[in-house]
Amino acid sequence: MKEEAFGRGTAEALFELPCACQNLRRLTRIVTRIYDQELRKASLEITHFGLLTALAATGETNQKRLSAGLAMDSTTLTRTLGLIRKQGWVRVRHGKDRRERVFGLTRAGKSQLAGAQPYWERAEHRLRQELGDAGWKNMRETVSRLTESAMGA
Repeated sequence: MKEEAFGRGTAEALFELPCACQNLRRLTRIVTRIYDQELRKASLEITHFGLLTALAATGETNQKRLSAGLAMDSTTLTRTLGLIRKQGWVRVRHGKDRRERVFGLTRAGKSQLAGAQPYWERAEHRLRQELGDAGWKNMRETVSRLTESAMGA
């Protein structure tokens, strides 16, 4: 990838890391910066965009389902939900019992998500352009396989 995609340094600055976890964490930091660069123009970060997207896809859902679907620990999810609730993008109500909380997008949340979509698409395009169609398809398939395998490990 080009220097601008990384935000700092070049590919030559990278050194070998000993395990899959460290390599994947480095990759996700780099990719996160790419998406955050674009989404910043919509006053969002990729973590917020991802949560808004998940809520748009699931409709109203509880925190347990969100946590499982995003493979995100509950503490991190609580913090992120709190931030986007303060923005007025997410509403919460009690579920079947008073302990369950059910989350959904507000009208403002739907609007924020729609406004951020072009910036997200720009980040996707940047990565897709670097990888090419075959590389993009291969990456998606590999990530899906890795995710499923890791969930069972």
